[in-house]
Amino acid sequence: MDSLTTPRLPDEELPRLLELIQHFDSVELKLTVPEEYGRSAANALGVDPLDAQIRQVFFFDTPDLALDAAGVVVRARRVQRGKDDSVGKLRPVVPGELPDDIRRSKGIKVEVDAMPGGFVCSGSFKGRPREGAVKEALAGQERLSSLFSKE
Repeated sequence: MDSLTTPRLPDEELPRLLELIQHFDSVELKLTVPEEYGRSAANALGVDPLDAQIRQVFFFDTPDLALDAAGVVVRARRVQRGKDDSVGKLRPVVPGELPDDIRRSKGIKVEVDAMPGGFVCSGSFKGRPREGAVKEALAGQERLSSLFSKE
């Protein structure tokens, strides 16, 4: 795929996105770079691949993708030399329409996910499973539910 055929954020959506992100504390940039452009992208961004942190990311859903259809994303991640984490995400959300108790929760983060073709506001709860729990759950030695908080 080249830059002419790769889905992009429509130009008319950019002003809306820029206005929206002014209301958030941070913006996280995630890139998908075709392998043949990896080296030049890393150089342009000033990234040294030898400093990279390896991560294994696992997404969970039902066989019929019911969670995805309901706008729910559930994932766990193993992090090299770091703490594993888990996330339950709901999209789309309208920040001003979230119940007060949820919006005030220290566990929720409201964010904008921009992707080719558009963007969406999401609400996510991040968890910190105990060390080794993600690996154990994936091996069937621990329940998947143990990776996520009750909240």
